[in-house]
Amino acid sequence: MGRPSRASGCEAPMVIRRVNPISAGKIGGALGALLGVIIGACVSLVMLVAGSAIAATDDRPGGAFMGMFFGVGAIIVLPIFYAVFMFVYGLIIAALYNFAAKWTGGLEVDAS
Repeated sequence: MGRPSRASGCEAPMVIRRVNPISAGKIGGALGALLGVIIGACVSLVMLVAGSAIAATDDRPGGAFMGMFFGVGAIIVLPIFYAVFMFVYGLIIAALYNFAAKWTGGLEVDAS
């Protein structure tokens, strides 16, 4: 059974009065990890090209290794960094929203 509708046939808008900070943090962390994988893949490709260019022009050994090291590091480190950062950001934003929603009455959402 749904909510009772208004006389015009439109449902009353829903009001979001509170957001669970842990839930918002988990969503932020998951999206941050996905963003970190995408950015890490781009950094990895750039470092692969840069390492190859350094290895081709420099007589010293280790240029290709450094490109590979930073490329693989970007794939591993950036998703973790972005996930943690976005989790904390989600917690803070949800807590601030809950604080502001007490004064303003919440966010009105039309879910039709």
